[in-house]
Amino acid sequence: MTQDLFEWLTQAEYDLMTAKDMFNAGRYIYTVYMCHLAIEKALKALVNASTGKIPPKIHNLIRLMQLASAELTKEQKEFLATINTAAITTRYPEELKSALAKFNKVIAKDYLVKSEDVIKCIALDPKLKR
Repeated sequence: MTQDLFEWLTQAEYDLMTAKDMFNAGRYIYTVYMCHLAIEKALKALVNASTGKIPPKIHNLIRLMQLASAELTKEQKEFLATINTAAITTRYPEELKSALAKFNKVIAKDYLVKSEDVIKCIALDPKLKR
């Protein structure tokens, strides 16, 4: 595994741990934000492995999934679309009160579990030879 791939995956794992910490602290908006960031970095590792190029500086998980030729389940792809949209709201909330209501404990836990699943799947991709 090249240094770039290792670094992307290390940061993805770190961000996922941060998402868990944010969840445990009751900071659910940031749980969702960090889940998105962790998936983004894992996908960027896969883009790098698949293309041999530096991944683009974008946040769109769907586009990164396509560039990476990620082999995800239908449910995982649907989740990427969901969290992709949520990331805009968590990055740029128009009103904190509504964002807090939208991303409550139940939603944040669901996103955290699904994010772990997606990242695990990406990390096991044969293109990421460890």
